[in-house]
Amino acid sequence: MNKDIIEGNWNQLKGKAQSKWGKLSDDVFDVAEGNRTYLCGKLQEQYGWDRDRAEREIDEFERTLN
Repeated sequence: MNKDIIEGNWNQLKGKAQSKWGKLSDDVFDVAEGNRTYLCGKLQEQYGWDRDRAEREIDEFERTLN
């Protein structure tokens, strides 16, 4: 699934993302609106991951959507 599809379907995908990354607040997902860079930064901040780990997590999430 590519970036445009995720951004376009964010409202439907938000629930799945919230269940995967429960430490992130509803507000974070509302602001993210499918923005990968923003989400990556929030994952780093909340989970203490480095950028590579956060990117891998998002990549894995995207693969589960196919």
